[in-house]
Amino acid sequence: MPTRRLVLASAAAAALAACSKSAPGPGFHAVDITGADYARDFSLADQFGKTRSLADFKGKVVVVFFGFTQCPDVCPTTMAELAEVKRQLGADGERLQAIFISVDPERDTPEVLKAYMENFDPGFIALRPTPEQLPAVAKDYKIYYKKVEGKQPGSYSMDHSAGSYLYDPQGRLRLYSRYGSPSTDLLADIKVLLAA
Repeated sequence: MPTRRLVLASAAAAALAACSKSAPGPGFHAVDITGADYARDFSLADQFGKTRSLADFKGKVVVVFFGFTQCPDVCPTTMAELAEVKRQLGADGERLQAIFISVDPERDTPEVLKAYMENFDPGFIALRPTPEQLPAVAKDYKIYYKKVEGKQPGSYSMDHSAGSYLYDPQGRLRLYSRYGSPSTDLLADIKVLLAA
């Protein structure tokens, strides 16, 4: 009989441990999308021509942002904020990987993307879907993009979603950070993900 009680006590302890693991995590500032069935991965060429996927960044918090290099405000603001967050992380900054995915592969050549990333941080990665890949990537990430003709013939801009996706060091999608959120909130969320 004592053995049966011990087994039951062990089973109860295991059940409680399982429950505590699935309990809600720390309060995030960004939208918690843990367990979402989209934005799970990518397989795209970076600015150096190397094909990248989330597995390449295991052990790091990955922040994925969609934009284009001729964007006048949202894109450079987001990338500058990510560079500042990386700086504020100190030694842990090396465990943050910013990834910029272009919605304008027509103009965002590898050379243009290399120069653009250098403006913010040489460790940042830019991915360039081909025009054929872009619709599928955008659909998988539930992002919007649209070419908007400019006033001059041949000139155009791109409307696009402006939030960022955050992945934990195990490569799991965890958060969606809306554009315009304070960078201090982003920093706090990244610290939580790094500590988990």
